[in-house]
Amino acid sequence: MTDEQKSFDALEERLNARKTEYETMPVPDAASQAVQAGIRQAARKRKSRLRWYISSISAAALILLFTGCIRVSPAFASFVEQLPGMEGIVSMIRQDKGLMMAIDQSLLQKVGVTDEHDGASLTVEGIITDESRMVIFYTMKGMKDPEKGGYDIDLLDENRKDLPVAFSYASPKPASESGVYEDKIDVAFTESLPPQELTVVFKERGKETKNKWKVTFPVDHNLTKGMKKIIPVNQTMNVDEQRIHVKQAILYPTRLVLDIEYDRNNTKKIFGIRDLHLVDEQGRAWRTDSSSISGSGSSVFFESMYFSTPKKLTLLGSGLSAVDKEELVISINPSSGEIQGGPSSLKLLQSTVQGKNLILEFSIADAQNATSGLSFTNIEDSKGNPFDINEVRWSPSVFEARVVIKNGAAAKGNLTMEIFSYPDQIRAPFSIDIPVNP
Repeated sequence: MTDEQKSFDALEERLNARKTEYETMPVPDAASQAVQAGIRQAARKRKSRLRWYISSISAAALILLFTGCIRVSPAFASFVEQLPGMEGIVSMIRQDKGLMMAIDQSLLQKVGVTDEHDGASLTVEGIITDESRMVIFYTMKGMKDPEKGGYDIDLLDENRKDLPVAFSYASPKPASESGVYEDKIDVAFTESLPPQELTVVFKERGKETKNKWKVTFPVDHNLTKGMKKIIPVNQTMNVDEQRIHVKQAILYPTRLVLDIEYDRNNTKKIFGIRDLHLVDEQGRAWRTDSSSISGSGSSVFFESMYFSTPKKLTLLGSGLSAVDKEELVISINPSSGEIQGGPSSLKLLQSTVQGKNLILEFSIADAQNATSGLSFTNIEDSKGNPFDINEVRWSPSVFEARVVIKNGAAAKGNLTMEIFSYPDQIRAPFSIDIPVNP
């Protein structure tokens, strides 16, 4: 056995050991987990940056879901060896075929910059980036009880201004008694390009000291310069009598972005497309990463096949999440619990006041296998006073939602609300071919 093979086998043993740790980690019923998201339309209008938070338990569940057979390639082994201590999230990263191929093509930028004080440290180990996406790998050490308060993250450009981006990360929680935590920040560039210099800031949440850890490093744009590919599609699908225009696919090293548009004459407002995925001529499925939904359409993100360009792609789906446009606005009397308007499947179970907030609890019939929850926007009382949503919880096992209206106890009269997302699932399978230039 060569020294190189011994190195790979040793790495694989470490990965499998960490895999076993995650498999034995107790995970509560996902139905009870809060899905905290930037779901307020008013906030979207005020801020260009959206943040999506996933609980550390949910992150563990994702690792359990995506953990498969770990077999280490030489290029991937090299990647892990460049980022000491990052083996813990390897199985989750490996499920993104496009990201792994980008790593195999040496697109990883090693950073290795640390900010350490008060016995704790933040290290940005490395990044992968192109014009559409950046993945930031980091390690935290010595953080005290982060699960009690958590951390907020800021991403700043070279002028120390907030990046106009959406990004997601898990709430940090030490993976061992040593207080070490490794994970990634997934950044989507929709309004700008990656900065020349990036600053990552971790801030303690809910603590008087408000400690900060700040890491600044340059971003190399040359590794993926000129690699963007545009694939025209210009086809229209008819799904449950709703027209959906597939305009183009944009292929980047880190992901494929499919641009679609919902016809303005549709009778339903579409919140999402169910079970959407791409399949190539070899039967390989390229899964969706996430989607950014607007009122007229969506940019759907898939794993990238940039370094393994297929000869043929087929877009498949099983239906829609949608509501009739005439049923989007509802009126609620918080005192009596009476609800007017909305889909017939939506019921208000109760409304209660908790401090300054108003808590509304709903049930939704026939929401089996829903991939999204219930949320609202454009919330006003009878005097025209606007309100925001503070928190949303969706329990898919019992088809119930809990919506917390910030300062809603002060609302006068009825509340009018517009449905922003809804778990109703319309089953209508479809498929179309996506042309791919050889």
